[in-house]
Amino acid sequence: MADMSFLSGGGEMGALMRAHDWSRHPLGMPGSWPQTLRTSLRLMLNSRHQMCVLWGSEAFWFYNDAYRQTLTAERHPSSLGKPGRQVWAEIWGDIGAQIAQVMRGGSATWHENQHLVMQRDGRDEDTYWTYSYSPIDDESVASGVGGVLVVCTETTEQVLVSRRAMEERQRLAELFEQTPSFMAMLRGPEHVFELANPSYLQLVGGRPLLGRTVADALPEAASQGFVGLLDLVYASGQPYVASATPFAMQPAPGVPARQRYLDFVYQPIRDDAGKVTGIFVEGTDVTERALAEKALRASETRLRAINSDLEQQVVQRMQGRARTWQLSTDIMGVLNAEGIFELSNPAWQRVLGWPEQIIASTPFFNFVHPDDLERTRLAYARGIELGEPALSFENRYRHAAGGYRWLSWVAIPEDGKIYCSARDITADKEAAESLARTEAALRQAQKMEAVGQLTGGLAHDFNNLLGGIMGALEVARMKLEQGKVEDVPRLLSLGEAAVNRAASLTQRLLAFSRRQTLDPRSTDINRLVAGMEELIRRTIGPSVQLEVIEADALWPCRVDPPQLENALLNLCINARDAMPDGGQLTIETANRALDDAAAAAAFDLQPGRYVSLSVADTGSGMSPDVIARAFDPFFTTKPIGQGTGLGLSMIYGFARQSGGQVRIHSEPGKGSVFTIYLPRHHEAPQETPATPPARIPQATRQRGTILVVEDESSIRELVCELLREAGFHTLHAADGSAGLRILQSAVAIDLLVTDVGLPGLMNGRQMADAARTARPDLKVLFVTGYAAQSVVGDGHLEPGMHLLTKPFSLDVLRQKIDDILAA
Repeated sequence: MADMSFLSGGGEMGALMRAHDWSRHPLGMPGSWPQTLRTSLRLMLNSRHQMCVLWGSEAFWFYNDAYRQTLTAERHPSSLGKPGRQVWAEIWGDIGAQIAQVMRGGSATWHENQHLVMQRDGRDEDTYWTYSYSPIDDESVASGVGGVLVVCTETTEQVLVSRRAMEERQRLAELFEQTPSFMAMLRGPEHVFELANPSYLQLVGGRPLLGRTVADALPEAASQGFVGLLDLVYASGQPYVASATPFAMQPAPGVPARQRYLDFVYQPIRDDAGKVTGIFVEGTDVTERALAEKALRASETRLRAINSDLEQQVVQRMQGRARTWQLSTDIMGVLNAEGIFELSNPAWQRVLGWPEQIIASTPFFNFVHPDDLERTRLAYARGIELGEPALSFENRYRHAAGGYRWLSWVAIPEDGKIYCSARDITADKEAAESLARTEAALRQAQKMEAVGQLTGGLAHDFNNLLGGIMGALEVARMKLEQGKVEDVPRLLSLGEAAVNRAASLTQRLLAFSRRQTLDPRSTDINRLVAGMEELIRRTIGPSVQLEVIEADALWPCRVDPPQLENALLNLCINARDAMPDGGQLTIETANRALDDAAAAAAFDLQPGRYVSLSVADTGSGMSPDVIARAFDPFFTTKPIGQGTGLGLSMIYGFARQSGGQVRIHSEPGKGSVFTIYLPRHHEAPQETPATPPARIPQATRQRGTILVVEDESSIRELVCELLREAGFHTLHAADGSAGLRILQSAVAIDLLVTDVGLPGLMNGRQMADAARTARPDLKVLFVTGYAAQSVVGDGHLEPGMHLLTKPFSLDVLRQKIDDILAA
C-alpha cells in the first residue's frame, strides 16, 4: 500500500486507479512509476479543476473526477491508462501536434476556446475548450519531458452564448443601419451624438455628427427650439412625440434652408438605476405627406365652388346605377351581420321566384341546399369576421316553385356587411353533368373492348393448351387399352408440358393484373444477373454479343427473384427477336436517386432511391405508337403463333406490384432500351440454396395427421392420395366451415393444408386464424392460385404459416410439407 499512497483520495478516479490491474500495463506497477508522474497524479486527483495527464511516448492517459464529468460512456471508465491517440482518435489531428511540441521540450502552451469535434453518445458534437499544456520533467528521457499536465475547462456553452449575443448585436446594428426612418442616440445632458444611421445623415445633408453636440453640429436645430425640447426630455424623463413638425434645415453655409416636415419621438434612455443618461431620437420625413395635405385643404375650397355641378353628375350616375340594379339579370344584394339580405334587386324574383319582402325577412341560410349549408356558413363567417372575399363560390338555392338552382357568387365584405352578386349557372352544371355521363359511357365502352380483347386472347391460348392436354390423355388411354404401355410416358410428358404452359400463361396474366402472389426477399440483382448470364447466352445464340455492366456497390432490392429472372429472360428474348441478323445486347445495373420532379414527371414513382436493371439492344427499334401499346395484354408485333403478347404486360405488372416501374426508350432503326426500376431495400441479401424436388416415396410407417381443405374435389383427392402414399393419415373438408369443425374437435392434427379462396363465409386465412385460438402452435400451409395479398401475400405471415402458389407439382408439395414438419 505504501507504493500506492500517491493515489490516495481522489474520489471515484482515485479508487478506479487503485483498483486497476497495472501488472500487464506498459508502465508497470504504480510503485515503479517516476516520481514526477506520481507527484503530477497526486496533484491532479486532489484538484477540483478539470485536469488530465498524458505520460510517455504513447501519451498514456489519466484524468480526475472533475474531468470525468465531461465524458460519456465511450470513454469512461474504459479509457484509463490507454494511449491518447487511441482515446482521442477523432481530435488527435488537432491536439496531437500540440502535445508533441511540449513533449519535445517545448514550453507550455495556452489555447483559448479551441474548437474540437468530439464523439459523444455515438455522434459528432461541436465543443470548445480553453486549456493549457504544461511539461512534466523526467530526466530519464532525452528531451527532459516525460509527460504533459493538462488543465482545461469546457467553454462550449459560453462560446455559443457569446456567438448568439454577437449575432443579435449584429442583427440590431443592421436594422439600425437599414431602417428607412432616421435614428440617432444622444449622450449626456449636452446631447452629444453617439450614433446616427444613414437616414439621419441624409436628413442633415451628410454633415459630421459623431462626438459633437446637437447645438454645435446643427445650429439651426437650436435656433428652432429643438435643443430646448431635448433639455426638457432629459430633465423630466418623459418622452416627447411630434407630428408634422416644420424644420428649416440648412444643408451648408450660404445655401438656402429647405423646409421639411418631421414626425419624430424623443425617448429618454435610462441606466440600471433609472437615471436618464441619454436620448434616443427616431422619426420620419413626412414632407411629401404634409405638402399633400396642404394641397388637399387648398383644393377643398375650389371643390366647394363647383360642388353643385358635381352633385348633379353624382345624381345622374346614381340614376344609372339604379337602372342597372333594377334591370340586371344577375342577383344582387347587401347581406348584413344577421345573415339577412337587407337590400335585394328584382332579379331575385325573376331567377328564384322570391319577392323582396320574403328575402328581407328570412335568413339566407333557409334558402341553401342542406348539402351546401356547412361550407356556405363557413364562407359567410370568413367574410363577416375576417373580411375574406368569396370569388366564384357555388351553392344551390331553393326556388319558390320547388327544386334548387345553382348560383355562382361574388361576395365582397366591407364595413360589417357583404356586397353580393350571383349568376344562375344551373344550365352550365347540367351540361357538365351530361358531358361527364357521356365520358363515363365512353370509358366503359373502352373497358369492355379491352375485356373482349383479353377474353378472346385467353380463349385462343387456353383452347390450344386444353386441346394438347385432352389429346395426350385420350391417346394415352387408347395406348393403355391396346396394351402399348411403352408409349404412355411420352404422351404424359406432352400433357405435362401443356399444363406447364398453361401455368406460365396464368402467371403472366396475374403479373399483368398485379395480382400474382409474390414471395419478395432482399436480393442482390448483380448476383442474380451473373447467375443467369450463361442461360441468357445460350438463349440469344452466337450471333448476338452479350455485355454485362454491373454497378459497383449496387443497393439491394426486396423483390421476388424468380419473377425478376423471368422478366429479365423475357426482355432478352425480345431483344434477340429484334436483331434477326445479330447485334449487341447490353445488360446494365445502376443506383438511381429520383427527386420529386423526376419521380413524378418521368417515372410515375414516389421520390427516393431505386435500382435500375436495363436491357439494351441494337435492333429494329419501336415507333411511338408501338411504345404506347407495348404493355397492353395480347399486343404483339410478331406473326400469329410466334408470341402471346403477354411478356411485356407481365413485366409491367410485376414491376408495379413490386413498387417500381418499367420505362422504354426506343427509336425506329436505333434499337431499344427497357429499364426496370425497383425500390432500394436496406436489408442485406441472403443466399438461399435451392433444394431439388424429390420423387414421391413408397408408403412408410404412419408419420402424422394432415387436414386438407380444398373446394376442388380433384385436387383434394390427389393431395390426399399423395399424403397417404407418403405415410400420412389424412382428413379432408371442402369449405372453411367444415374444416373449422374438424380443427375445433379433439383429433390430433400435425399440419393444416388449405386453399385461400374457399367458398362460403370463411376463407382459408380466416379458418386458420380461428383454429389457432384453440391450437396456437398449429402449422399451416396456404395454397393459392391468385393474389390473396390482403390475406397471405403481403409478407406478414405469422410464425408457422407458409405459402405455396398454384399450380405446383406433387413433388414440390411433398417436399414443402416435409420441410415444414421438419422445422
